[in-house]
Amino acid sequence: MTRIGIVGAGAAAAAAAYALESASDDVSVTVLEKSGGLCGRAATRRREDVTYDYGANYVKSDDKRVVDLLTETLETDGLVDVTDPVWTFDADGQISEGRDADDHKWTYEAGLTQIAKRLFARTDATIHRNTRVKAISRESAAGTWRLEDDAGDRWGPFDALLLNPPAPQTADLLRSAEWDADTDTDADADSDVPQRLADAAEAVPYRTIWTGVFHYPFELDVPYYALVNTDKAHEIGWIGREECKPGHVPDGESLLVVQANHEWSVDRYDDDPDATLEALAELTADLLGDDRLHEPDWTDHQGWRYALPEDGVDREPVRAAEDVDLYCLGDWVAGEGRLHAALRNGLETGERIAENVSN
Repeated sequence: MTRIGIVGAGAAAAAAAYALESASDDVSVTVLEKSGGLCGRAATRRREDVTYDYGANYVKSDDKRVVDLLTETLETDGLVDVTDPVWTFDADGQISEGRDADDHKWTYEAGLTQIAKRLFARTDATIHRNTRVKAISRESAAGTWRLEDDAGDRWGPFDALLLNPPAPQTADLLRSAEWDADTDTDADADSDVPQRLADAAEAVPYRTIWTGVFHYPFELDVPYYALVNTDKAHEIGWIGREECKPGHVPDGESLLVVQANHEWSVDRYDDDPDATLEALAELTADLLGDDRLHEPDWTDHQGWRYALPEDGVDREPVRAAEDVDLYCLGDWVAGEGRLHAALRNGLETGERIAENVSN
């Protein structure tokens, strides 16, 4: 039995666990997740009869494997497609038709977290939530990995270790790595693998996004699902209307998910949330030309310090780490800050590990 340890229960981790157990009966998977939820930045919250995706907005149909996963492999009950278009706006707030290049924009009536929930449900993986990993270690003689959490509990040994956090957090974990090198020359030579991989992960640039959620007791009369700022020069980067997603918002109501741009988010990341929400609501009202939007009847917010990778990782340290059964997962490894890219990366990584197990 090959023992697999996974840090983080994001979309890529769920896809990897599914691919591993689909391809091999000879694996056991243990997942340690720091939060109480699943699917990472593909996050969903509920308030009364409202459901909203406040991180990733939907899954694009840009990858055939992911399309097949959502529409053929997993149960399709509750899978919904946002059919309203995405329009654009510029630095001056000029709104224009059309950047709706996505054939499909999928989510679920119960929200995007369903992706990880449905993938994990097809496995025998053991998931420990609210368990934050603070250190990893390598036992070179045995060729295994161990983990230590914030409570001081140790997990393992694992024959392979998969790291799913965003690149900066993965780099921090790798910096913590202890390596029990033995007299084997190869093992000693491999002892710098975590540090080289940490350097590569640390070099991945990230976009910070501060997200405001605004609910209104009326429905907006506009012809689009979302607006995206294509020149990245407006204080707002994205506005999505959750009422366009079937099952998310009751008729006659509106819920806007407003994502500020990187610079605005960084400047206000640690400010008072109420003041930041008020400023973001004002920007939203001005952009949409609707004074009613100054006063939502309830709000929510989330700061995503590591929201989207702006570039991929150097592949050489990633490949070298895999030689010692240390794998990285996620959109930053795929080189594209999209949910479908993270899912594809998880599937491919899981299959690669399963093939190694069978050999």
